[in-house]
Amino acid sequence: MNQRLQAPLSELHESDAFARRHIGPTAPDEAHMLRAIGQPSRQALMDALVPPDIVQDRPMDLPPALSEAEALHELKTIAARNRVLKSFIGQGYYAAHTPGVIQRNILENPAWYTAYTPYQAEISQGRLEALLNFQTLVCDLTAMPVANASMLDEATAAAEAMALARRSAASPSSTFLVHPDTHPQTLAVLRTRAEPLGWQLDCPADDAAFHAALQAPHFGALVQYPGSTGALCDWRDAAAHSHQQQALFIVATDLLALTLLTPPGEWGADIVVGSSQRLGLPLGAGGPHAAFMACQEAYKRALPGRLVGVSVDSQGAPALRLALQTREQHIRREKATSNICTAQVLPAVLASMYAVYHGPDGLRQMAQRIAGLTATLAHGLQARGHALVHDTAFDTLTVRVPHAAINIATRAELAGVNLRKVSESALGISLDETSTPADVALLLRLFGATATPVLDSQAAPLIPAALQRHSPYLTHPVFHRHRSETAMLRYIRSLSDKDLALDRCMIPLGSCTMKLNATSEMLPITWPDFAHIHPFAPADQQQGYALLDQQLRQWLSRITGYADVSLQPNAGSQGEYAGLLAIRAWHAAQGQPQRTICLIPSSAHGTNPASAQMCGMQVVVVACDAQGNVDMADLQAKCEAHSDRLACIMITYPSTHGVFEDSVRPLCDLVHQHGGRVYVDGANMNALVGVAAPGAFGGDVSHLNLHKTFCIPHGGGGPGVGPVCVAADLVPYLPGHPASTTASPVGAISAAPYGNASVLPISWMYIRMMGAPGLRHATETAILNANYISARLQGHYPTLYTGPGGLVAHECILDLRPLKDSSGVTAEDVAKRLIDYGFHAPTLSFPVPGTLMVEPTESEPLSELDRFIDAMLAIREEIRQIERGDWTRDDNPLKHAPHTAAQLLQEPWPHAYSRQQAAGQTALAYKYFPPVSRIDNVYGDRNIVCTCPPLAAYLS
Repeated sequence: MNQRLQAPLSELHESDAFARRHIGPTAPDEAHMLRAIGQPSRQALMDALVPPDIVQDRPMDLPPALSEAEALHELKTIAARNRVLKSFIGQGYYAAHTPGVIQRNILENPAWYTAYTPYQAEISQGRLEALLNFQTLVCDLTAMPVANASMLDEATAAAEAMALARRSAASPSSTFLVHPDTHPQTLAVLRTRAEPLGWQLDCPADDAAFHAALQAPHFGALVQYPGSTGALCDWRDAAAHSHQQQALFIVATDLLALTLLTPPGEWGADIVVGSSQRLGLPLGAGGPHAAFMACQEAYKRALPGRLVGVSVDSQGAPALRLALQTREQHIRREKATSNICTAQVLPAVLASMYAVYHGPDGLRQMAQRIAGLTATLAHGLQARGHALVHDTAFDTLTVRVPHAAINIATRAELAGVNLRKVSESALGISLDETSTPADVALLLRLFGATATPVLDSQAAPLIPAALQRHSPYLTHPVFHRHRSETAMLRYIRSLSDKDLALDRCMIPLGSCTMKLNATSEMLPITWPDFAHIHPFAPADQQQGYALLDQQLRQWLSRITGYADVSLQPNAGSQGEYAGLLAIRAWHAAQGQPQRTICLIPSSAHGTNPASAQMCGMQVVVVACDAQGNVDMADLQAKCEAHSDRLACIMITYPSTHGVFEDSVRPLCDLVHQHGGRVYVDGANMNALVGVAAPGAFGGDVSHLNLHKTFCIPHGGGGPGVGPVCVAADLVPYLPGHPASTTASPVGAISAAPYGNASVLPISWMYIRMMGAPGLRHATETAILNANYISARLQGHYPTLYTGPGGLVAHECILDLRPLKDSSGVTAEDVAKRLIDYGFHAPTLSFPVPGTLMVEPTESEPLSELDRFIDAMLAIREEIRQIERGDWTRDDNPLKHAPHTAAQLLQEPWPHAYSRQQAAGQTALAYKYFPPVSRIDNVYGDRNIVCTCPPLAAYLS
């Protein structure tokens, strides 16, 4: 046996078995790597890199590490504190069955959950096709021409739609109307989003007042269809009245209901939003679930989030890519109207596959069954003397029960049932895919039936004739051809085979931390005690989630040095936004609301200025010096110029350039002297855990990316969790929620109180199994791996920014710009050529155009690091052949990369280089053939097709 595999990692005890599996290099590997970079030990490396004035002087106060079995057992006891009742609460969340073939082969399959955002489209064709199916599903059911590839949740999607309306509407008004029968959590998030931008949110008291308000100036109006309490309204006239005011009409809807209801696109909607949760995704206490946004053609270039489009590759074959990438909101920086730079890809894939699995007939039959049971329940309640608030319904009834709501709800809980407490005199009941006639009988008994009622199994739905759907949907063959499980299984496998994910190779993306998502961390997310909890179930049924939340917040506070944390933000962008809102609210409470200047270094990620703009702040850019560090002289000048109005500075540490700047503590002190607060972006926290704590070296606020540093999978571009961490005096300004008893002037950030709650066990497991020594060792190894790559490639691809001794943090930026002059080769050419060698490319042209930013993480073993280095060296030799004139600048393996198997088999061979050279000279065991060659981005943007096209060559 290889001696490396037998050696334990230094400084880790035998009880720390999981850490030894999480960290890639062994002790002999580590010694080899240290020699390569010229450091005697890992500690010496850290001493040379990290400024001594920020180094933690004591270990993190975390529980000792547990083995995988021990941690799973402890988490089981926490999950058991939850009580799983049958929830008829509705309010946008419904129980659903996840087909086994989808759960096992997508949700639990690392080929799907370890993939990264599909920025390298040639190696993302599988998940891009699944997302195109999702967009087609949304467009067909809503009857809208354009839909994006998912949003974070329904409430956030509604807020994004409000911002899109403000940007696109001709009306000069600052008023946004919301119908009172909108989900309360959506209204709460809308209020949070509108206030800092000065928009007036008007939610009239009743339906009549809403229709009257439509006659007055407004820039947008939102209605729920079906209503939160179940009503089915004809909104045609309302949409027309909004349009008369030059406003946009927004509809929050239910995809399953739209199989039976006239879709919004047929009666005047401009934007349609909602959630796909009930299409096969567990409740999970609120997430992650894929929301959606669809819009009219006129607004597609202002649409937030991602849009999958059909283009062609270099051979003329159809190929998929993210369309209009340059219009992504965060690229617009301080001019953005959204900071969304991610999505809910894995949940969107699940929802799309659910539609593929059931097809249009299956979905319609499901909806008809739910509507029929709802009508049966309605007739039974009325027969027993109960009045219904509405006489129309799809799946939800609201029952008037004067003076009896609490008693009936209490009796229901004792019977294992949750009802929605709409008011003191009304209860809501929502049926779903899992509902049965026995459930209807039980509900009727709870409302007074003295014996088992006789049910009318053929009851007609309570859908008015004018609102019944007649148009077809899901006509594309993909929604018809995979009826058998064999066909479905093979379709899923065919898509995953097209992609490169972490289960096949290292994904060396700088700033994105593609580390191991251990199987033991993933197991709990499908446990029934976590998966089947309604986000608005009573608190005593969510004690397991409450304890999980408490422990994880406590651990993250101790890791970061902050006083408290909120786990509600369901993406890093939302964590940024929540943190800036806390700073804004704190300044207002101090009587200084004029503090609206946000200083941001020029190197910052685009979400930083976008988040600041969304909080009503004015961005002032701070220069960076030639070494990529914040220019302290320019910072001082900006602080002095804006001292009375300075709200905060946003920095990333280590810097976006991959360097531990030694001026970070003086930077924090300088901003504090001028009355500002310091926001430390947690994107690079993987270089700090156990080494330095932002809350201890001067930070006031940070967001963390649990989908980076703390092992929640990227899932092809989502889900994520972006907790916000704050100093003690900012704790009162953490996000609130209408379903929570904790008041906050900031309000709700996400639809659910715990955000993407069902993936929190992943990070809990990671911290619990690593312990403080393991977490610090992981940080140091991530830094060691990055320096090893930088050192070995130094003579071939210089590292652009370094710290003392030429060292870097956990990532390094390789400067490829000189190669363009010497050979015509660009950084994109190298990125595409890496595909031929079986690698996902590093981060391309960020933060510096013409560069590659490499982050290997601690999870990668030495063999994989060396394989990547060997590939980069081989590519550099290919570039030298171009420089020597052996190949022309137009006909060489880099310019035509990546090469498909079909290209390598074509006759005659049209290139000056050989087929073997085209293939990348890679060992067969690692060989990956991309399904398409290089994609034409310009063609895709000029000819936008964002639903399944009628192209025989495209069909899988």
